[in-house]
Amino acid sequence: MTTALSIAPVRKTITVNVPQARAFEVFTAGIDRWWPKSHHLGSTPVVKAVIEPHAGGRWYNLHEDGAEITTGIFSVWDAPDRVVFSWDINANWKPDAAVGSEVEIRFIAEGPAVTRLELEHRKFEPLGAVDGERMRSGLDNGWLAILEDFKAVAES
Repeated sequence: MTTALSIAPVRKTITVNVPQARAFEVFTAGIDRWWPKSHHLGSTPVVKAVIEPHAGGRWYNLHEDGAEITTGIFSVWDAPDRVVFSWDINANWKPDAAVGSEVEIRFIAEGPAVTRLELEHRKFEPLGAVDGERMRSGLDNGWLAILEDFKAVAES
């Protein structure tokens, strides 16, 4: 009997001292202001990070050489409460929708000027056991630092 592969999701939570709508706006429309320019899949530096604000919209980077490299596609766009998007990146940090995982982010109002952001990065299984665990481990370490960058910009 074979056992189905199961890789635990990455879960991160951060509290941001801004209203829910602002947190959502900075995370999505403002991604170019906080996503690290060093974190990209292209062969030349990033000129701009872009999110198309709707279900079916892309998160992509424009590069100096004119390339548009897609990070993922939004399957859920529920402003200002929640987004879900594919993470179309393989364990070698190359674009690959065939093994894409999934990210869900919830923006939960804790008060008029405080928002809790809950991130869950899941579905690493298409990568396979070794690559899935490697990707999960890297993201478990990486997401918190990236969310701290988001928080700094959102609160500025």
